[in-house]
Amino acid sequence: MNKAQLVEAIADKLGGRQQAADAVDAVLDAMVRAVVAGDRVSVTGFGSFEKVDRPARYARNPQTGERVRVKKTSVPRFRAGQGFKDLVSGTKKLPKGDEVAVKKAPKGSLTGGASATVKKAAAKKATTAKKAAAKTAVAKKATATVKKTTARKTTATVKKTAAKTTVAKKAATTAKKAAPAKKVAATAKKATATAKKTAPAAKKATATKAPAKKTAVRKATAKKTTARKK
Repeated sequence: MNKAQLVEAIADKLGGRQQAADAVDAVLDAMVRAVVAGDRVSVTGFGSFEKVDRPARYARNPQTGERVRVKKTSVPRFRAGQGFKDLVSGTKKLPKGDEVAVKKAPKGSLTGGASATVKKAAAKKATTAKKAAAKTAVAKKATATVKKTTARKTTATVKKTAAKTTVAKKAATTAKKAAPAKKVAATAKKATATAKKTAPAAKKATATKAPAKKTAVRKATAKKTTARKK
């Protein structure tokens, strides 16, 4: 069955051939547009149409057997529904008369038509993208916060270490400066002790020498007196 035969088959149910042709064109156009946009078109009891991405691969040329590089591409895929499979396999029998073989959609599900389905699918995709973006933003903020906290802790640790090192250096310098002063004080103490020990001996020597001078003076005076008397 081709498209023209399909139109003829449903013309009586839709009130004429033109109405049937328009209906078929509208249904096929809506399905094709939805699949090209990446949406999945599912018809209960019949099957589903979807877009599938095929990665780059190597294939064989059926005529020459040569190995050929096939680029990455996207292809449409149709999966038959369980009701369709059961009818084809004979598990279920086709309904007689004018009854529709494919199950009808529940009441209220056709409100808005195919365009509404496409819009709903697009809205779902947009919502999913927004949620993913929000999660990514939260993850980035958390990472930035962790990095800032780590940097602050590292800086504080470095500053504390530098301060301790500076204090240690100052203490070492003070100790070095104090060491010569202590040595000088010890030397001064030794010199003072030596001076104290030497002082009594000097005093004794002075006291001992003093009478000798007086005796010499007395002898000289006596000699002068004797000379005068003569």
